[in-house]
Amino acid sequence: RFHHTSTSHLCSCSKTVSDEKYQDPFQLGRKDLKNLYEDIKKELLVSAAEFKEMCDYYFDGKGKAFRPMIVVLMARACNIHHNNSKEVQASQRSVAIIAEMIHTASLVHDDVIDDANSRRGKRTLNQIWGERKAVLAGDFILSAASVALARIGNTTIISVLTQVIEDLVRGEFLQLGSKENENERFTHYLEKTFKKTASLIANSCKAVSILGCPDPKVHEIAYQYGKNVGIAFQLIDDVLDFTSCADRLGKPTAADLKLGLATGPVLFACQQFPEMNAMIMRRFSKPGDVERAWKYVLQSDGVQQTTYLAQRYCHAATREIRKLRPSPERDALVHLTEMVLLRDK
Repeated sequence: RFHHTSTSHLCSCSKTVSDEKYQDPFQLGRKDLKNLYEDIKKELLVSAAEFKEMCDYYFDGKGKAFRPMIVVLMARACNIHHNNSKEVQASQRSVAIIAEMIHTASLVHDDVIDDANSRRGKRTLNQIWGERKAVLAGDFILSAASVALARIGNTTIISVLTQVIEDLVRGEFLQLGSKENENERFTHYLEKTFKKTASLIANSCKAVSILGCPDPKVHEIAYQYGKNVGIAFQLIDDVLDFTSCADRLGKPTAADLKLGLATGPVLFACQQFPEMNAMIMRRFSKPGDVERAWKYVLQSDGVQQTTYLAQRYCHAATREIRKLRPSPERDALVHLTEMVLLRDK
């Protein structure tokens, strides 16, 4: 509730983009995402029945396809900007498919590392099939994404998207470590957030812009938009870990604290409650740490400060995308920044 009151207040003081003229990004991107999950399953053709069952379990078509939707909207926005082309190229759509595959593979591996038991409101692969098979399933999805990437046949695109895989691994390593120096913690947190969440969106947007337009300035616009939206998305995710009930979020709340992670709301709260420093350093491992940290965060303005920060990233994304020629897709990407701020799951 607090999150919603703060964000609606925040958005009212700037130019809101929720006018009727803006189309719903999900409606606008739907035509390009038709049969997305069927096409992903074609990339994952396997003879082993159990492997197929595991892949089908994750690619059930019930996800919002948030990342592929951004990618196809960016593709159209860049194509229109360049030569007023109204079509999405087959290679650009392939990038959307690959992005969803890389993202899903990273979720499967994250769930193993975190020993998570629920994801998107249902049991995780590692809970049903065990850790070893879940790791192999994640590896398999990633390898199939790499094959699809090679098929695009563009070395620049391969370079851009393989950077995502490197960033995911480096981001996970960053998450396993913690900084003793309080001043370095926030930098560490934002770098981890970029590598684990935003790099995929930023580099996928950059890839489709390269395929659709030769202008390096447009590639940078696409990259910066994806980077800023991606960081904002994760910041709000970290806020929801404190403000949303588990049913809405599709995973247990306070999950990050239980994993020993100090996210934005915790780091901001620590400025008001310095006694949290010791808890952060021991990764909330002592009995009662999680409950005490939870209370400190809700007594502080940590949630509100993190939401403010997310809004700043969304404003930066909006500034970037407005540099492209007007189009329904460009405007939908503007509208998407508000949707990121106002989401509740």
